[in-house]
Amino acid sequence: MPPDLALVPEPVLDAAGYQALTGASDAQIADLARFQTLLAEWNAVMNLVGPLTIATYWTRHALDSSQLLALAPEATTWADLGAGAGLPGVVLAILLKGRAGAKVHLVESMTKRCRFLEVVAKDLDLPVQIHNARAEDLKLKVDIVTARACAPMTKLLGFAEPYLRAGATGLFLKGQDVAAELSEAAKAWTFESELRPSQSDPRGRVVQVKRLSRVR
Repeated sequence: MPPDLALVPEPVLDAAGYQALTGASDAQIADLARFQTLLAEWNAVMNLVGPLTIATYWTRHALDSSQLLALAPEATTWADLGAGAGLPGVVLAILLKGRAGAKVHLVESMTKRCRFLEVVAKDLDLPVQIHNARAEDLKLKVDIVTARACAPMTKLLGFAEPYLRAGATGLFLKGQDVAAELSEAAKAWTFESELRPSQSDPRGRVVQVKRLSRVR
């Protein structure tokens, strides 16, 4: 019998451990550390992430976000839906900075969170475009559409539909209830999905989604 995943501890990394695991450059580590500082400062006055997760930033946020790049190493254009705290979008932009053609679209409907993203993007000189809009109202052609803690899968696929129909692949960060979410989503949507284990949390999964259409 497999172990109860709820009892398996998450890996805990510091900057050096993250760099050793991912091969990130010194410049990328410096940018990620600066993002951690900005996230902590703004989180003190705005609800962006759980306050306790700042202490486990390199695992809970940096690694959780950056693992997506290994699943789509050739992708240069990304859209992060519900990008509020910049996770995974800002982390992806930091790691893509300097790559030819790289751009991350940060899509966020809350104006105050867009202000945070604007400050981060300017401070770190990131290849991002910030959209203060509802995800489903935009028509962006990208390689990958992603989201974390944005909405249950049924609703999230509605947000992502315009991107997936335009040819994007979905890579969505999900928790331990992902199987139930996918079963529920299948009542409203037809799609191909594949689950990948999460590097940052043994209970988590990355859901790859393609060929989305509505159930008729």
